Amino acid sequence: MSEPKQSAVNAADQAAPARQRRGVRIPFADDVLARIALIMLIFFVSTAVFGHFLPIGAPDAIDVGPRLGAPSGNFLAGTDSLGRSELPRLAQGVRTTLLVAGIAVLLTVLVSSLLGVLAAYFRRAGEVITRAADVLFSFPTILLAILIVAVVGPGGKGVVISIALICSPLMVRVVRAAGIGVVSRDFIVAARVGGAGHARILLVHVLPSVAGTAVVQGTYALCLGMLIESGLSFLGLGLQPPAASLGSLVNEGSRYLPIAPWLVLAPGVLLALIIMSVNLVGDGLRDRLDVRGVETRR
Repeated sequence: MSEPKQSAVNAADQAAPARQRRGVRIPFADDVLARIALIMLIFFVSTAVFGHFLPIGAPDAIDVGPRLGAPSGNFLAGTDSLGRSELPRLAQGVRTTLLVAGIAVLLTVLVSSLLGVLAAYFRRAGEVITRAADVLFSFPTILLAILIVAVVGPGGKGVVISIALICSPLMVRVVRAAGIGVVSRDFIVAARVGGAGHARILLVHVLPSVAGTAVVQGTYALCLGMLIESGLSFLGLGLQPPAASLGSLVNEGSRYLPIAPWLVLAPGVLLALIIMSVNLVGDGLRDRLDVRGVETRR
């Protein structure tokens, strides 16, 4: 490659990262709600990661207290129908819900971002990818999740695949829309003129330029993923006993709702708080990264 061409490619390589660095400073410096939500989210993630090290007992310990006991000094979240302390089971439920949804959304962001930039850069391939995404997007969410679990089987694998296939179509469309606005920019043209290959342009220029959009959309996908995981667990199609998730805890507590409402309220409120914190952090990231036109179902 000649020296002028190499200089053009290097200049194009530096253009996209510089655009990303301009908006990255102190996280949520002027957004109180986003800061509070970030603190809450860190607490929930810490509970999920380190909850089994806390001195709150084992989630499967039986006959440690009275059956359906109300919250008290000895049992802060009460006890379930088998006398198990509800607090360690809540910690396990938070861990299960965040872990399963997080793994599924991480896979979704990686695969959907790659498919989205491919669809934006290669127009013919983009039509095929977009039509396939539209087919999946046309299915009702819970119906598609149940169908996938029925084919794959109940458990973590089926839940992860369900979340990934449900969240991917919207993310592909959003990343593709952002990528179409990038592929016609001057630094992409400079890279082409400089002789950069398709792979270099996609990985060095286009993909970093749409990373902010993918991250913001990923926070929405995480909220949807937690709802899907909880819904499937509530129906008995998620992780099977003795594992507990927030959805399965709501299902177990609903049988005793008239006499032990805390068994439903505690996991339900926790799920709502986690989803709210992720949503607010996503809104803060959207404002910080100056992402516009992100298509969601909110």
